[in-house]
Amino acid sequence: MTTATITQALPAEIRRSRITGVVLLAIGLAIFLLFGLGLEGGLTTKFGMNPGVGSQALRIPDVTVPTAATIYLLSAVSVFLGAVQVARGFKRAGVVIGLVATFFVIAFLAWAARGKSFNLVGILSSSVVRATPIALAALCGVMSERAGVVNIGIEGMMLMASQAAVVSASLTANLWIGLVAAILTGALLAAVHAYLAIRFKVDQIISGVAINIFATGATSYISSRFLERNVDLLNNPGIFKPIAIPLLSKLPILGPIFFENTIIVYLMMILVAILHVVLFYTPWGLRTRAVGEHPKAADTLGVNVFKVRYVNVILGGAIAGIGGAYFTIGSAGRFDEVMTAGKGFIGLAAMIFGKWTPIGSFLASLLFGFADSLQVKLQILRVPIPSEFLLMAPYIVTMIVLAGIVGRASAPAADGTPYEKN
Repeated sequence: MTTATITQALPAEIRRSRITGVVLLAIGLAIFLLFGLGLEGGLTTKFGMNPGVGSQALRIPDVTVPTAATIYLLSAVSVFLGAVQVARGFKRAGVVIGLVATFFVIAFLAWAARGKSFNLVGILSSSVVRATPIALAALCGVMSERAGVVNIGIEGMMLMASQAAVVSASLTANLWIGLVAAILTGALLAAVHAYLAIRFKVDQIISGVAINIFATGATSYISSRFLERNVDLLNNPGIFKPIAIPLLSKLPILGPIFFENTIIVYLMMILVAILHVVLFYTPWGLRTRAVGEHPKAADTLGVNVFKVRYVNVILGGAIAGIGGAYFTIGSAGRFDEVMTAGKGFIGLAAMIFGKWTPIGSFLASLLFGFADSLQVKLQILRVPIPSEFLLMAPYIVTMIVLAGIVGRASAPAADGTPYEKN
């Protein structure tokens, strides 16, 4: 890079750093104005650090804090960090942004539960559970797009898989058969998408939309025509029960959050670890990333581009199938029309936020899961915010993330581009 280029880039970097600082200052002031201004003195907020009845986790003391003092302190620290960012900037500004965002959430929770008790461990445990279908959808997207195939049909795959799971499990009285049926259904729809996109080079967006439309129509018809008329036979499978992992489930805080869940939640966490290792530490992962970035170069080195794409898209569909099973045999115990409620699309947002990595996608999914759990908890606390706005919370978070991240996150270079073999 020449001296002139560095000189031109430096002002832009400084400007970006200062804009970040101004945003942090604004968040700090917002904490004070929204939650601290006019707050009654003497109020306290109790954060519950223990799960509900039936958990094996060791109990620890709850945390009680003065509401006003906590909010003022968080506001002051946020303003200080913003001022430092404006003045000279932090080397890792992203960490500071995450810290200030956490301060905002804590201040909001302290204000919302003022004079009451807020079970922090309970909402974090619920966040992991609610993040599960989003994380599985994101992992499906990672598998597909790392190989260069855009897959926006995840929503439809999950929806069809959820119905296949409930019908199979109801007919056989076996939840494991329902889970296998969901996996096969997701893989089958993904195979159709892969065939259209790879073999016939159909526009991948159109193919994904077609799968979503087909799944919505087919599941709605089957539900109204058969499931609603034969509930006991076709729509009453039961659900997987939580499994406590010995020893680990007794850990305070972490135990009830991560180690007292159903098999589908455990599968999600296992898949995150496995896919991270596969993508970044195995020859197959290297081939996958090469095909997603530069398929022609990969082909020149002897990599079968078509095979890699087929396998990754189909495996991604199988993962989406597990996500579909979550909605029926993993939580609700029945099928309702369009019950996935956009979680497949939120999963794509988590994939982008996580920069097309399994661990990043999982962490982003936790953010969306937290937003989903929070709106339920706030309705119970009767916070003076219209319920319609609370229900919008997960989708608002999705838009904020996409608005702030899309411009900086880089997709695989060949993502969405059909490969033409010479």
